[in-house]
Amino acid sequence: MVSAVLIGCLATVGVIITILLLLAGGYLWWRHKRSQLQFIEPNEEEESSSGSMRLQQPTIEAPQDVTPVKPVQQQQPQTPIGHTQVAANNINRKINGFLNLKTPLIGSATPQTRSPGGSSTGAERDTGGNTKDRTNRSVSMVDMYIDNSEPSENVGQIHFSIEYDFQNTNLILKIMQGKELPAKDLSGTSDPYVKVTLLPDKKHRLETKIKRRTLNPRWNETFYFEGFPIQKLQSRVLHLHVFDYDRFSRDDSIGEVFLPLCQVDFSNKQTFWKSLKPPAKDKCGELLSSLCYHPSNSILTLSLLKARNLKAKDINGKSDPYVKVWLQFGEKKIEKRKTPIFKCTLNPVFNESFSFNVPWEKIRECSLDIMVMDFDNIGRNELIGRILLAGKNGSGASETKHWQDMISKPRQTIIQWHRLKPE
Repeated sequence: MVSAVLIGCLATVGVIITILLLLAGGYLWWRHKRSQLQFIEPNEEEESSSGSMRLQQPTIEAPQDVTPVKPVQQQQPQTPIGHTQVAANNINRKINGFLNLKTPLIGSATPQTRSPGGSSTGAERDTGGNTKDRTNRSVSMVDMYIDNSEPSENVGQIHFSIEYDFQNTNLILKIMQGKELPAKDLSGTSDPYVKVTLLPDKKHRLETKIKRRTLNPRWNETFYFEGFPIQKLQSRVLHLHVFDYDRFSRDDSIGEVFLPLCQVDFSNKQTFWKSLKPPAKDKCGELLSSLCYHPSNSILTLSLLKARNLKAKDINGKSDPYVKVWLQFGEKKIEKRKTPIFKCTLNPVFNESFSFNVPWEKIRECSLDIMVMDFDNIGRNELIGRILLAGKNGSGASETKHWQDMISKPRQTIIQWHRLKPE
């Protein structure tokens, strides 16, 4: 009797467990189907957010190792165009998620303006009147590499030309000669050659031949960069670095030139004479500042915008920079200002402005001593680099010219990069 009751209880429990397993399996299957439907079928938010995507043909290009997805128009020929585009976008998003791709497989069909040579021009604008990302990238590259300041020391000049073959999409660079290079050898001469790079690509470099025992080399060598569309060149910076060859030790750096290619007119051949500048690796960095003077109210305004490539002072390869400014009359310090501290960076963006009351009759006698400092919690703050903006005895030619431009152009903001000096 007891065994029969036990068997009956076990059978009941088994039935209950079986029913629960079936219900759980059905629920999981329903959740799986529901997630698939939610992924493929667009909702209102997707329809509103996908308005910026314009497709000429809702086709999907899949890699060879993935089974291609058939175009949505072939499956539903009578579906309205808007739903077809959204469905194609969702299927494309599904493929991208499966392949772990960041770039869409379907590109936007934005119309482009063509130049006479057949390449896209930089005059592409969106509906809001803003330039496209390609132009923004070009501006950022200019901001990173362009330097309008005068060289702190004369390390010679380089002569080269640039032209573009629109038919074959080739950039043609000819390096012709150098002039007045500094002597790096005991004989009073150098053995110069040039390394050529299209930044930001630093792996592939081309080199000219070495010219022995000369300070005015003539290379006359031509380099071809093949398969470079004009849009791609707009985001490149030509870097020419002149070295002195040494057989038994490391080659000495003579000077370098950065030329953003977005500033070059490729419609015809361009020829350049560029002054070489000392390499920045042994420098303290650079500071972008602006000056403005209003004679009517005797207000001198200094704006510290940003710095780049500051010298690292901490063990982690970074610095904690801030800027300290002294207004001086002769050798006498009058007024001090400071920016906030920026932690762990070599390229801080300050965006700080300071105003000083300076009468017009004393504007040529005063100066601004600008010091970029590294903050330390323990110990004394270290000097990274400094400049002196003054009308007579500035810390360099560019600093003096900056001050004189401010005086000659009252009520105008004069912006300029300056190389920081160690002392």
